[in-house]
Amino acid sequence: MKIAIASDHAGYPLKAALLKHLKACGHHLADLGTDSPDQPVDYPDFAAAAAREMLAGRAERAIIVCGSGVGACVAANKLKGVRAGLCHDTYSAHQGVEHDDMNVLCLGSRIIGEALAYEIADAFVKARFSKEERHARRLKKVEDLEKKGN
Repeated sequence: MKIAIASDHAGYPLKAALLKHLKACGHHLADLGTDSPDQPVDYPDFAAAAAREMLAGRAERAIIVCGSGVGACVAANKLKGVRAGLCHDTYSAHQGVEHDDMNVLCLGSRIIGEALAYEIADAFVKARFSKEERHARRLKKVEDLEKKGN
């Protein structure tokens, strides 16, 4: 799978570990930065870069890492067509895709360790939207909310 991945400075060490893991699993990765844990950067810039890569069709999904995962998730969800979820367990990572067609995974590097991050990322990339009528109906309602705005 082609995956866009990005992080801020706080998420950099976990992003670097995820890059190695996902490459070893045979995935193709677009690393959209940041390139150092030492230079403070703003998470919305990197969340947007990964989400836009996915929205443009240059990646099937995106993974974004920041300190808690919350800021990255909030920022990514501001882009039309993004369905980002903050997941710190494997169930939410696969269920978010299967039921909600989640296309962006957000992780908190100060919340989880590498081993769990690998399991969560694997669950996310292996999952597929179920297309069951109830899930498709609910997804349409979410998309309608996005179209209507406030």
